[in-house]
Amino acid sequence: MTLLRFSVLAASISALANAAVVHYPPNSTNINNLTFAINGTGAPGIFNSSTTPDNLYGIYNWCNMPHVRAREYKTPSRDFTLEYVEIIQRHHKRTPYASNTFFKEDIPWDCIKAGPVTYGKGPDGAAADVSEVQWQAFTNSNNPWTNTVGPGFVNSTCQFPQITPEGITDSHTHGADIRSVYFDRLGLTQVLDPIKFKIRVTNNVITSQVAGGLLKGLFPLSHDAAQALIQSSNFDSLEPTYRCPNADSIRSAYTSNTNANWTAHLDAASALYDKLDKVSGIARSDSAGWHTSFDHYYDNMSAKQCHGKPLPCSVNDTSLCVTQDEANTVYRLGNLEYSYYFRDASNSTIYSALHYGVWVLELKGHLEDKMSGKSEVKYFHNIAHDGSVAPLLGFLQISEMRWPGMGSEVVFELYKNRSSNKFFLRVLWGGQPMITSTPLGTLDMIPIEDMFDYIDSMVGSGSDLFATCNA
Repeated sequence: MTLLRFSVLAASISALANAAVVHYPPNSTNINNLTFAINGTGAPGIFNSSTTPDNLYGIYNWCNMPHVRAREYKTPSRDFTLEYVEIIQRHHKRTPYASNTFFKEDIPWDCIKAGPVTYGKGPDGAAADVSEVQWQAFTNSNNPWTNTVGPGFVNSTCQFPQITPEGITDSHTHGADIRSVYFDRLGLTQVLDPIKFKIRVTNNVITSQVAGGLLKGLFPLSHDAAQALIQSSNFDSLEPTYRCPNADSIRSAYTSNTNANWTAHLDAASALYDKLDKVSGIARSDSAGWHTSFDHYYDNMSAKQCHGKPLPCSVNDTSLCVTQDEANTVYRLGNLEYSYYFRDASNSTIYSALHYGVWVLELKGHLEDKMSGKSEVKYFHNIAHDGSVAPLLGFLQISEMRWPGMGSEVVFELYKNRSSNKFFLRVLWGGQPMITSTPLGTLDMIPIEDMFDYIDSMVGSGSDLFATCNA
């Protein structure tokens, strides 16, 4: 670590003096084992279908992660009443990002009549009486810039990214499953009541695309337009996009090309990179990050497989294709990377506290307002990204870290004890109580004060967090 980066980290720790960030390492499993990631076999879960057999539900499914649903839900003792639920989830499955496509792809990907719906609407009058407008991507051969950055999926009618029809279907099912578990328990109806329910999205349009399917599953009898809360991209805590230079510096220090703990897996995967690059045509010396992590290859291939598409072949030599074993190794390495990013690296906990502390403070405020009677909201739903769910898991110090797959969710349930009138919290991951490496252990009906103390120990106050980010 350079002297500058050490000074930045020291300043961050000093600024968090009112807090007391303690890193509790995750469990050692095949997920964070480099030898297994390189030499093991099989995919670390399901990567080719949104469907998980009932007898296997709860296992890792990258295409459609397990979430709360009536079949597996465990109801606490009758001594407790459910007062409030807040959920944060990753969006559902989509096309890959444009930055994760090869210069030219051999597999078609079309989205006719499947584009996002976007238009303006006013509160009343003519401005409220508008037509629905759906985007439809297209290319024009007369536009000389069309191919300057690579055609990717040639003549595709998709946005990259956009939530696919299959992803919208998953969103609808997700909403219906949540309704089956919570709406009777919270006294909610199948018609949206904006006083009791709130939904929030990020500035990335794919979260709003998911909201449409999710809301119809949640409130099948609602016909009026729903309002989604959104913060400015200058300070959005959900994505997050707020400025925190110290967090960026801390992560850069433990993921730099001079950090042997990070580069070990890249060096060990050199032969795999050679095979992948021959198919993709990506140069080893690229400047777009294809060889600083497995993010690009992972997204490219998993998006294809989740939608029943074959693995890619070279456009120059159609006999040269990525094998399933090679794809599985990429998936194992991607999960190893996320475990390192947010749990294995010793400074990952400080990073998560700074990078996602604002949203956690907002969550704490929602819980406090409900406990005090200040808020009438019973259910708050956040639709976000893997870059949102992952640092939250890092903040809570989950015992086994995975790359949060499509639709992955964290549920915060606030309960009140009927006899003592005290409040308790249950946190669900994949529909079941989350197991952490912290002294809190399994987050199953813990006193709410214990969670508040933990949050305070991680970030202090809002002013403490702001000062630490910008020290």
